[in-house]
Order: sequence, then structure tokens, then C-alpha cells
Amino acid sequence: MKRVVITGLGALTPIGNNVPDFWNAMLEGVSGAGPITHFDASKHKTQFACELKGFQTSEHFDRKEARKFDLYSQYAIVAAREAINDAKLALDTEDKDRIGVILGIGIGGIQSLEKEIMDYATSDGTPRFSPFFITKMIANMASGHIAMEYGFRGPNNICSSACASSNSAIASAIDQIRLGRVNVMITGGAEAPICAAGIGGFNNMHALSTRNDSPQTASRPFSKSRDGFVMGEGAGCIVLEELEHALARGAKIYAEVAGTGASADAYHITASHPEGLGAILSMQRALDDAGMKVEDIDYINVHGTSTPVGDISEVKAILKLFGEHAYKLNISSTKSMVGHLMGAAGAVEGIATILSVCNDIVPPTINFAGDEDEAIDYRLNFTFNQPQKRTIKAALSNTFGFGGQNASIIIKKFDQ
Repeated sequence: MKRVVITGLGALTPIGNNVPDFWNAMLEGVSGAGPITHFDASKHKTQFACELKGFQTSEHFDRKEARKFDLYSQYAIVAAREAINDAKLALDTEDKDRIGVILGIGIGGIQSLEKEIMDYATSDGTPRFSPFFITKMIANMASGHIAMEYGFRGPNNICSSACASSNSAIASAIDQIRLGRVNVMITGGAEAPICAAGIGGFNNMHALSTRNDSPQTASRPFSKSRDGFVMGEGAGCIVLEELEHALARGAKIYAEVAGTGASADAYHITASHPEGLGAILSMQRALDDAGMKVEDIDYINVHGTSTPVGDISEVKAILKLFGEHAYKLNISSTKSMVGHLMGAAGAVEGIATILSVCNDIVPPTINFAGDEDEAIDYRLNFTFNQPQKRTIKAALSNTFGFGGQNASIIIKKFDQ
């Protein structure tokens, strides 16, 4: 099959509104968490989240255009523009029939849905819904808008597998290139879930941290005192390209995608399998797809949500699959800094993984204060609190979603 390389990156995150700012903040161990400003959260159990900082719709879209987009679509478009510019695609000469867009969207336009229903519920019953209501709400519109902006006529859709959505989308985009159907794919994910319904719904599932007195330290993967994840928002976009196409145009190549894997826990609607069986399958299938052994992996960007059950099951999966090599790995959860971006998690964490491979440095798992959980093996190197330099020839990025849907991606250094 065709080889697939990465030639462009774009990020819009709670710790940086572009890739350089995001990466620098990550290496500095910056937390993106703070009090919620998108709505009045004073009556909610959780009153904080990882929101974007300084994002202004008017800086990216004119007023008439912005009316058509839910925030999740705005985020996706902004990140895609950065990635496409970074890749330096010659859009005036590229065959746009052979450029596609596949994104991961876990929820979609929940803010638009909430607003329209609340407006109707508090009205006199006369239906005055926006003509853009449906197209703002449905989850496929972000990829559609990107294609319309650039004229990309290749495969265009989304993958929706909850928090595994972005990795599912990246894997699907990779297959399109491997099979020779396209030359270039724009992929990644976006999410804008921070609203009353989003926070309230996850609160009542007991999924979110309620550490309102210390939001910046609330996302603390692998700490005994962890009490749930911190909701985030944003987008990440990656330009994938067929190797020969990239070489022919002299593209900058960040890294190569070596393999992908997916599985189902077939266990529970929200809880991961307690022994990590689905996670093991997902990681093993990515290794098999890449033709690699466990010893070939140097770093794992774990799902690591800071939930009591999920962190333990992922550690069990890593230990069972990697055996003694697990103790030679670096492991880190970048969710400790950006929070959980839901459908966009795999995209943003994928960018962190790509940059780790490029720069031979592992971003940290912040907020560990030494409180050890007896169910976790701390002989593993969780890269607590400080980044670590090491040679990274290949790295694995995990995402696991509600419904037991798992997806893993392996990134390796590019070697022509």
C-alpha cells in the first residue's frame, strides 16, 4: 500500500491558538483550565473547563458567514486553515478531485441545539427557528465547510466514535491514501461542548472533576486524588499526504504514519473494560498494521482522562501488552494540560505525538503531587510534571470512547 506522511499541522487549543503556541505551552506544563465563561455555571457541580483563550469569531469570519457556523465548525475551519497553510499545498495546481476531508466529531453543534430549543421553550410557542439551525447542529458540516472553502472534491465525511472520533477519522483518511484513492487528506477533529447541557449531562454521569477550588490542578491523571476529567474544546487538523506526492512537490515532512488499530470493548456504555481488553486489541492491531513489535515503541500518549476507572484499565492494558518493555517507555497524558477535547482529543493529542517524534521530547503529565494509587504501578515512567528528552523513533497515541470504541495510531520518524 501507499506510504502516508504528515505535511501540515493546525491546532486551536485551551493552551494555544496555533501549533507553536500550543507546543511551547505544553512543554512548559501549562494548564488550560479555569472558570467557565461561556455560560453561567454557578449552579452546576462543575464550574470550570478548559476553554479557548482569546478566540474571537470576528477575527476569522465576517458576520454574515459566522451565522452559518456552530462553534465546533468554526474551530475546525480555523485549524484546517493553519494546517493547509503549513503544508504549503499549491492549491492553484493541485488536483482537488484527489483531496478529501474526514474529521472526527463526537457531539457536533450542541451549543446551537441548546440555544434553539431554549429560545423555543421560552417563547409563546411560535416556531422561529434559525434557517441555519439544522446545518449548524449536524456533525458532518465542519468537513463540508472546509471542502467548500477550498474546493476539495475528494471523500468527505466524519467519524463519530465519542472520544475516539479523531483517531477513527485519521485512520479512515490514511486508508483513502493507502489505497490510492486520493493524494491528500485533511483530517483531525473538533468539538465545542462547553455549554449548560454539556456540563450538566456529564456532571450527572459523574464523569467530570468537581475540584472547583483548584481548576488548574483538577486534571491529574494517575494520581490517587483524581476525580474525573476536565472538559475541553478546540480543534486539531493534520494534512496527510501520499509519500511520492509529497516528495514530488518538495514538501516538509514531519513524520510518517506507521499503523492504525481499532477495537470495541463490548462491555459497558461508559466504563472501559476493567482489564483493558479493548485497549490491548487496539494497540496490538496498530502494531500489527505497522509491522512493529512492542520494543519499537518509545512513547505512548495515553488516553489518560484522570478518571478513577479509566486510568487504571489503560495502565493494565499497557503492562499486559508491553510486558517488561513497558518500563522502558515514556508515558504521558497531555489531557492534564488541555483537558478532554472529546471528539477532538485524538487530533490534538496526535499533534502532540507528532511533535514529540520530531523533537525527541516527551511532554509531561502535570499535576502529580506524589499521591500514589495502590492500583497503579509507578515503576512506569509517567513523565510527571516535567518534559523529558529522549530519542523517539516511534510513538503510540491512544483514544478510547464511550460505547467502548477504541482507536490507536502509531507515528514514526520519517526515513525515506
